[in-house]
Amino acid sequence: MSLEELEALLLVQERDTTLDQLRHRREAMPERAELEARAGALRRAEAERADVSERHRVVYAEERRIDDEAQAVGGRAEEMNKRLYSGTISSPRELQAMQADIDMLLRRRSDLEDDELEIMEKREALDGELAKLEATIGDLEATVSALRAKISETEIEIDDETAREAAARADLAKPIAESLLRDYERRRARNRGAGAARLVGTTCQACHLTIPSTEAEQIRRGAGNVVSYCDNCAAILVP
Repeated sequence: MSLEELEALLLVQERDTTLDQLRHRREAMPERAELEARAGALRRAEAERADVSERHRVVYAEERRIDDEAQAVGGRAEEMNKRLYSGTISSPRELQAMQADIDMLLRRRSDLEDDELEIMEKREALDGELAKLEATIGDLEATVSALRAKISETEIEIDDETAREAAARADLAKPIAESLLRDYERRRARNRGAGAARLVGTTCQACHLTIPSTEAEQIRRGAGNVVSYCDNCAAILVP
């Protein structure tokens, strides 16, 4: 182990810190949180549309049924009315009974038309709800698509930068002994990314805490001969 290896280790640490930052930046893109929120809103809007569409289907079917029945009743009333005035029936009692049936059919048709008007209003209200939901869903779909495109674009940029940093890191690590690298990586894994740090005066630049001045002096005197560690965070110290 040499002082040059320790200096190279600090450069590796710098690259590893940059790689950690890139990974964090990739995972913590603000667009991801917004995408999750917008995608959730889209799913809720689609579920609401499905519910309103089903209610619309039921109401529309009822509207058609009532309309068909009203037309059928009206058709029977018209046929009976034609017979009433056709001159083929001469019995006053039969004519009176037929007129009563026609009046009953006309009242039934009127009632059906009132029912149809009421249910038509319900259907039109649902039409309005569906139109609003379609507009909302359209806006959300556009936003979700744009966010996904932005995330994909940013991921490509970050991945390219990560590849360059990883290649540079590999070159910097070449002159470092394998045992020292393994020691550094173990400590980095346990110490939230800080495996090696500069010792400035008596302060470790990884944890920014101080060590005894006598110990700091020993580390300086032994630089390049022994590997020294921070008493506080256990990072490899490079004077």
